[in-house]
Amino acid sequence: MGAVIIPQLPRNRARRSMWYHLYEAQMKASEPFRAAALAALGMKSALNGSADSPIARQMMAVFEMASRTKLSHKRPPFAIRTVQVENREVEVTEEVALHLPFGDLLHFRKDVQAPQPRVLLVAPLSGHFATLLRGTVETLLQDHDVYITDWINARDVPLRDGRFGFEDYVEYLIKFLEHLGPGAHMVAVCQPCVQAVVATSVMAEAKHPCEPKSLTLMAGPIDCRINPTSVNDLATEHPIEWFRNNLISAVPFPHPGWGRRVYPGFVQLTAFMAMNPQRHIDAHKDLYTRLVEGDEKEADRIKDFYDEYFAVLDLSEEFYLETIAWVFQEMRLPLGRLTHRGKAVDPSAIRRTALLTVEGEKDDICSVGQTAAAHDLLTKLRPHMRHHHLQAGVGHYGVFNGRRWQQQIYPMVKSVILSME
Repeated sequence: MGAVIIPQLPRNRARRSMWYHLYEAQMKASEPFRAAALAALGMKSALNGSADSPIARQMMAVFEMASRTKLSHKRPPFAIRTVQVENREVEVTEEVALHLPFGDLLHFRKDVQAPQPRVLLVAPLSGHFATLLRGTVETLLQDHDVYITDWINARDVPLRDGRFGFEDYVEYLIKFLEHLGPGAHMVAVCQPCVQAVVATSVMAEAKHPCEPKSLTLMAGPIDCRINPTSVNDLATEHPIEWFRNNLISAVPFPHPGWGRRVYPGFVQLTAFMAMNPQRHIDAHKDLYTRLVEGDEKEADRIKDFYDEYFAVLDLSEEFYLETIAWVFQEMRLPLGRLTHRGKAVDPSAIRRTALLTVEGEKDDICSVGQTAAAHDLLTKLRPHMRHHHLQAGVGHYGVFNGRRWQQQIYPMVKSVILSME
C-alpha cells in the first residue's frame, strides 16, 4: 500500500492521454456480457437436482467468473458489526464524525461506558479505499475509541471543491485531530507516515493543544535513501514531468468530478498486478476450482479478497505528483527541505509526543530502516519516549494485518498508547 508503481504504457501518447475514456468505454461495452452471465447464474434454481451435476457446476463456475470481470469505484463496507471488549461482545456503529470534500473522519462508535484512548488511524491514499485496514481497525477496537481517515474517490469530488495536495492532506490530519480533541493518539500506515510526522511537527511548533499524545508509524517511507527497494528505484527512474505526461488523466463525464485531473486507481491496480501476475492468475484458477467443487467457504474467501482488491479510487493529480516528487524523489523531510504553507517543517519541535516505529523484516515496499529514520529527525525527544519494533517474518501487509500484527505488533502499539494515558 502506498507504493509508487509504474505500469506498462501504450506507445501512443495520445492514447495514454485518453486512458480514462478508453477504460470507461471498455467497461460499458462489456456490461452486457456480465449482465448475461449474472442472468445465467440466476437460472441455477431452475435446474433443481441437475444443478449439482459436474457439467452444471462447471457452467455455473464459468458464469460466476465472467460476472466478476469488472472493477468497483465505490468503497466497500467495513462491515464491523461487533467487537470483543474485555469479557463481552459490543455493537459497533459507523458514523461520519466530520465530512470534508476529499475525506471523512469515520468513527467506529461502541456501546461501552468506560472511556478508551482515542485513536486516529491514518489510511494511505494510494489507489485503494481505507477498508484495506479493516483488520487493523478490528484489532484496535478492542481497547481503543477508533477513528479512521476515509478518503473519497477523487473522481467523485467536483472541481468546485478545489485542489487536494500533500499540504492539504496534512491540514486534514490536523482538522481531524482537532475534532478528536486534546489527548488523542495517531497511528499512520505506510505512505501517510510522512504526513503524520509533518502534521505533528506543525502542531508541536505551534504548541497546539490537540497535538497527539503518541505517534505510531507503521512501514512508512520516512527516508527512502535507506535500503532503497525496487519500488523506490521505479519512482526515481523518470523526472516528475514524465509522471505528469504519462500517468495523469482527466475524469470523464458524467462523473461528479469530471474534468478533474487524476491518477486513476485502475492504473495503479494494473501496475500492482503486473508485479506478480502469476499469483493473481493462480488465485483465479483456484477460485474456479473451488466453485466447481462446491467449496463455498474457500471460494467466498477468495472472492472477498478480490472484491476489496478490485475496489479502486483515483488520486488527485497534485497529491500524487507532490508525493512522488517530495517523498520518493527529493526526500525533502529527511533532508530538512520540506515546508508547510511556506514555513520549514521542524520535527525536532516534537517533544511531548511518544514515538513508535514499526517495520517488517521482509517488507519489499518500505524496507528496514526507512521508517526507523523518524527517530533521527525527532532530535529533542527524550529516550524514554522512543520505541521501535522490527517484526520478524512479515512483509509489508503483515505489519498491520494478520496473526503477527494481532499477537506481536499490536501489544506494542497498545503499550505505547497506554503509557501516554
